[in-house]
Amino acid sequence: MKYIAIVIIIIASVLSLFNLTHIDVNHPFEGDSIVALITILAACCAIVLMLILILSKRIEEKVKNKK
Repeated sequence: MKYIAIVIIIIASVLSLFNLTHIDVNHPFEGDSIVALITILAACCAIVLMLILILSKRIEEKVKNKK
């Protein structure tokens, strides 16, 4: 599960960087730029969720080892 989360984090990071190149600096909220901004936001959400998943699995392992 940890490796899948890491792969998803890498894919989301690459997707964010790719969409960062599609933002028009002069008109960031028009046309394809808004789609790129939404995709960057979604990728950041995915990264945060995967980091929460990794952290919760780590806590679960520590609690399991104490019992």
